[in-house]
Amino acid sequence: MDPIATARYGLMAASRRFEASAVQIANMRGDETVDVAHEVVEMVQAKTAFSANVSVIRFAQDMWDSLLQLQTK
Repeated sequence: MDPIATARYGLMAASRRFEASAVQIANMRGDETVDVAHEVVEMVQAKTAFSANVSVIRFAQDMWDSLLQLQTK
């Protein structure tokens, strides 16, 4: 299993989720019913998912760096 590929997919999904909520809020009109609170929660959850996936990528990079350091000794 490739953690970087998995995290990359997670980054794209979080980005799409955030964008979809932002579009819902941006396109809101007075005659439409948009649950702004729900959309803000979606955006916060997307931001958290994005951060978590970035952490996975950083951790995987640290693991690779450690492995390369062991091989050079």
